[in-house]
Amino acid sequence: MDIKSAIKDIKAGKVSPLYLCYGTEKHQIQEFVKLLQDQLVDRDQRDFAVATYDLTETPVEVVVEEAETLPFLVPRKLIIVRDSSLFMAGKEGGKLEHKIDALASYLNNPADHSVLLFLVNGEKLDERKKIVKAMKAAGTVLSFMPLGQNELVEWVIRGVEKRGCRMDREAAETLIAANGVQMTSLAVEVDKLCLYAGEGGLIDSAVVEQLVARSTEQNVFVMVEHIAGLKLDKALSIFYELLKQREEPIKIAALIARQFRIMLQVKDLARQSYSQQQIASQLGLHPYAVKVAGEQARKFEAAQLKAILNDLAQLDYKMKTGGIDKVLGLELFLLKLGA
Repeated sequence: MDIKSAIKDIKAGKVSPLYLCYGTEKHQIQEFVKLLQDQLVDRDQRDFAVATYDLTETPVEVVVEEAETLPFLVPRKLIIVRDSSLFMAGKEGGKLEHKIDALASYLNNPADHSVLLFLVNGEKLDERKKIVKAMKAAGTVLSFMPLGQNELVEWVIRGVEKRGCRMDREAAETLIAANGVQMTSLAVEVDKLCLYAGEGGLIDSAVVEQLVARSTEQNVFVMVEHIAGLKLDKALSIFYELLKQREEPIKIAALIARQFRIMLQVKDLARQSYSQQQIASQLGLHPYAVKVAGEQARKFEAAQLKAILNDLAQLDYKMKTGGIDKVLGLELFLLKLGA
């Protein structure tokens, strides 16, 4: 079952007694947990109806015992289990010994007065484990991985609309470019923009640029984008602004090198017919970042990217050994690159 279907079922009152949520997109997982809480438990009853466990501290048989115990003063309870390493590769639960058979037995006959929710922070489950197969057969297993570019843009627009405001696609893309792809920080920025716009207000790119401050990493990302587009004046403008903010030139150079390294890696993997999602997984990057890096990489030959990285390595050595003034060295590098 996919996430949308699971959410639709929950809102319709069709709640599974067993859920396993895994993936790296923590914000989406938190939203799913909140949805379950809101649908299952009244806010004033949560002290009685919601229990939270961590399998690095509590044996899984204790969780099973909690699930089998009748709820007190509430019709049904939600049991949230974090750090569920027993579903992933490696030793289950670290130092603790877990009685997996107790959980396996419970999965065969889950209590109707409990909803057991496991949260796993990891890209994939260990499909070789019997307990993973048992959970897939008995419950609802959901994957929460980073959204693609279009999905992320749509998620931002929906978030704005839920708050009673309006935002076009260009403004959403501007927000992602300025803030980055982390959904938690994007949600914070959406809240701020909607407070500024007011009920029914329109949030356009100009408003985003006015209110959303870029991090150093995002400034470097945009600076490289300007360099790739041969907009040297804009790239230098960002560089000088970073210096005004007292950013260390060595750090700026390292971030520039990181972006060009990603461009070279994306270009190389794309040439080997890797898909965007496969490249993102291989490099540990968000699909949106891979897409933008791919677009940037198309403006350079592989040999050019290697030469740029070599120049950056030499610049880094000179800056750290006093062979050149750090600001002047980075400025000359940008001028050479733009030329």
